[in-house]
This record gives sequence, C-alpha cells and structure tokens, in this order.
Amino acid sequence: MILETLPVGPLQVNCYILGCEQTRRAAVIDPGEDGSHIVQTLQGLGLEAELIINTHGHFDHIGANRYLVETTGAQLVIHRDDVALLSSAAEHAAMFGLSAVTSPEPSRIVTGGEDLSVGDLTLQVIHTPGHSPGGICLLADGVLFSGDALFAGSIGRTDLPGGDQDQLVRGICEKLMSLPGQTKVYPGHGPATSIAREKAGNPFLRFPAE
Repeated sequence: MILETLPVGPLQVNCYILGCEQTRRAAVIDPGEDGSHIVQTLQGLGLEAELIINTHGHFDHIGANRYLVETTGAQLVIHRDDVALLSSAAEHAAMFGLSAVTSPEPSRIVTGGEDLSVGDLTLQVIHTPGHSPGGICLLADGVLFSGDALFAGSIGRTDLPGGDQDQLVRGICEKLMSLPGQTKVYPGHGPATSIAREKAGNPFLRFPAE
C-alpha cells in the first residue's frame, strides 16, 4: 500500500492518495483543493487515479473534484445522502468567507457496506452520518480514513445543516470503536491517531461502564 497525505486548501483538509503497489492504481480521498499539486504528486509516485472519493460533500473536501475528474478521468464517488451538497458548495463556502469550484455529478453512489476496489486494494465503505447526512469512513487493511467523523481527541462538528451529534457519536461507537485497537486512523483534518487511543481518551465518546 502506498499512502501519501497532502494538506490542501485554506482549511487544511487532509487529502489522501492511496495507491496499489502492484497495479499502480490509486484512490484520491477528499481532494479539497490544489488539484494540480495532487495530480503532480500522483505522477511523481507513478500512480494513475482510478477513484476520487469524497468522505462527505462539504465544500472544503470537494474543491478539486472537477479538476481531477477532467484531468484524470477517474470515477467520482460519494454517499447518496450527500449528493445534494455538491451543488451547494459555493453557498456553503460563502458562509466562511471563501469560494468553491462547482463539483461535477458523481459517477458512482454508495450507501454504506460496499467494497470499493483500487487495483488489488479493497476499501470498505462505512456510513457514519452526523457531521453530514452522507458522511462515510473508508477501511482498508488496518487503516481507517475517518473523514470529519472522528479526529484525534475529538469528533466532527455537528452545528452545520444536517448535523446530529447523537447520531455521530452513536455511529462512531457502534461502527468504528469495534475495530481492532491497532487500526490507524487518518482523519479529514489534523494528525493521525488510532482506535485504541480514541477509545481510551476521546472525551466525546461515551461507553457503558464495565
């Protein structure tokens, strides 16, 4: 597995390039901005983008969708419940005094539970709504890309339209905290962490007393 992290855009979204060493096919996860830099990085790694995956539809995670689709021809993937956010990115960005490039329509819709193939790699789609209705995480061989659901020591904000803190916490506890403790977590912003570390010390997560 080839893994490269690129913080992009004014909100420093973690864009991840996940590549298959054997086939040199790759997934680009959350290309928030800086499309030309992402493409240059793919070329430098000798990878060809097969999938562009949005963990959710907020403007800061989708800003380079159009550039990458038009430049690489890769399929654009997003959860069914966040498709509408793609067309409202400019309005959402304006709330933060920023601008956003309109995303093209997705070429593939997921609902949770699917497997996405990238070369010889498999990404399991886990639906974790609460930050947005269609938020997803992606699990691949001991590595979890958690989008804006789970952060190191925190969780995603739930005060934006479609947010629901109880739903987010419940999904994290039920679907993510049951993963092996050594699972490495790569979030949409900030440093990487692990399931064990978040289960032991994340103040936003509630567990029944043992």
